[in-house]
Amino acid sequence: MGPIKDLGRVFDRVADAYDVGRPAYPDELYRALGELSGVELDGALTVDVGAGTGIMTRGLRARGSRVVAVDPGAEMLARLVSRSEGGPPAVAAVLADGNALPLADGVADLVTYAQSWHWLDPVASIAEARRVLRPEGAIAGCWNFNHAAQAEWLAAYEARLAEAVPAYYGPAVEQWSAPPIASAFEVIAERWIPWTRLVGIEDFLLDLRSHSYMAALPPEYADELVERQRVELRREFPEGMLPVPMRVYLAVGR
Repeated sequence: MGPIKDLGRVFDRVADAYDVGRPAYPDELYRALGELSGVELDGALTVDVGAGTGIMTRGLRARGSRVVAVDPGAEMLARLVSRSEGGPPAVAAVLADGNALPLADGVADLVTYAQSWHWLDPVASIAEARRVLRPEGAIAGCWNFNHAAQAEWLAAYEARLAEAVPAYYGPAVEQWSAPPIASAFEVIAERWIPWTRLVGIEDFLLDLRSHSYMAALPPEYADELVERQRVELRREFPEGMLPVPMRVYLAVGR
């Protein structure tokens, strides 16, 4: 993965599914972020690059950060804004590209890429992050992943996707790995954080629809694929709730 044309439009097409279906991050992620970065989240000015519908933005804000949320998708940002209204600290939503941040030099304590850095230019994006950071600031990238190796049903689910979706990239692909953001930093700390997501089947399938490889499919084919997954998941979990083993990869540069 890497820079693609009209990235904002790709995810704007699935903004509703993204907003409802994508998982949040566990509390331990934010504790680790503060520990590894040395940045106190309460009161920090954080630039959340590729903020999408605001999953990381809301988590940072709940911990006292003032957030500048940057994203190239107008529909994604519209949902972020609607869910961020009311109460301090403030959120500033900026329609922009993470490779060219419309911010002054040296203004931020923290720059975060939550599920987003792999879409950016690996050199230009980090150069921009360094430019907008204060001298003691930090850069962090994190990704939520299904931990398919921890559950047979989840491994089978991912295998069905790999077989049916040409652009699929995930745990069922042998060469799959976390994005190489660590190679972009001079000083790096990394952590894997396991957790379990309890989610209903329908929201889990909305998460599936929010991925770029699904957005690229013809709508009828995507619908058929989702229905096949629904049938298998309901057979495995007739009560309708899924205990999804997850893990978050966090990389921090200071």
